[in-house]
Amino acid sequence: MSSSLQRYLPWLMIFFCFLLHGGRVVVAAGKVPAIIVFGDSSVDTGNNNFIPTIARSNFWPYGRDYANGLPTGRFSNGRLATDFISEAFGLPPSIPAYLDANCTIDQLATGVSFASAATGLDNATAGVLSVITLGQQLAYFKEYTDRLKAAKGEAAAKEIIGEALYIWSIGTNDFIENYYNLPERRMQYTVGEYEAYLLGLAEAAIRRVHALGGRKMDFTGLTPMGCLPAERIGNRDDPGECNEQYNAVARTFNTKLQELVAKLNNQLPGLQLVFADTYQLLAAVVNRPADFGFDNAVQGCCGTGLFEAGYFCSFSTSMLCGNANKYVFFDAIHPTEKMYKLLADNVINTTLHVFM
Repeated sequence: MSSSLQRYLPWLMIFFCFLLHGGRVVVAAGKVPAIIVFGDSSVDTGNNNFIPTIARSNFWPYGRDYANGLPTGRFSNGRLATDFISEAFGLPPSIPAYLDANCTIDQLATGVSFASAATGLDNATAGVLSVITLGQQLAYFKEYTDRLKAAKGEAAAKEIIGEALYIWSIGTNDFIENYYNLPERRMQYTVGEYEAYLLGLAEAAIRRVHALGGRKMDFTGLTPMGCLPAERIGNRDDPGECNEQYNAVARTFNTKLQELVAKLNNQLPGLQLVFADTYQLLAAVVNRPADFGFDNAVQGCCGTGLFEAGYFCSFSTSMLCGNANKYVFFDAIHPTEKMYKLLADNVINTTLHVFM
């Protein structure tokens, strides 16, 4: 057997497994030993429960459709995309939060999220609601690698770190929470300059994880953030409609992010970095919700669905929707579990395509 065939055979086996299950995302177990996550509320599985911030969701109605019907700190009615990705790789069906002291290093060895709701690539974004910066997430990751080595031994830890799939989901808050909401960054940078600044921070973070042994990485692009219910209601130029200025920024940022991915794959030995385009999928769902089994892509399930998120959802439970599966968004910012499942399938298919 040629060395090139040996290299790609595991991914070919996954692909055939995918075909045999009728196109559903089913990945053979054991190909990826862990899912390691950096980012914001789209992938925070509860870290913000353990820090002093109002950017939390560890209360009802969040988690109402989770396994035990209890809130976990996930900004959704159930699981997140990263949870579904973990399950698809034959790993546990939910990824623990690093700051949860109840989780042992053995549990964290198959998956861990360092993410923090309301954070961004820019430290100033994290400062708005006093959450965990990306730099601190990377410091936690270094601490995690040391704990793995102590618990599993140098060789086993190196295997986990080197073969794990790293997922980055971050950047939206830098625009909608920081750049367009506060004056400081707009006074310093044009939007193009700010994009370049953020991409520099993303590059430094990826290089840091690579230096610590990470090789397989997925960087998720921005979604059409102008179509979030909160941004529709805040659209002064065209109230109730998607903010197309924000969507245009998401598209240009994604294009530049893809260029960064290509550059780093060329420069960093052994790096397999992919760009996951979630923009097109969510845009299609928002434009044609019925095609994907949704009734409502304009409002969230919680309250009026136009501005409620976080604690405001807990104040508006009398208006909570009956069936979250009919909604694209659970609150005014975050998707429902059903939408996260669609996003997860999209990311997995992208990953398989690249690694085959």
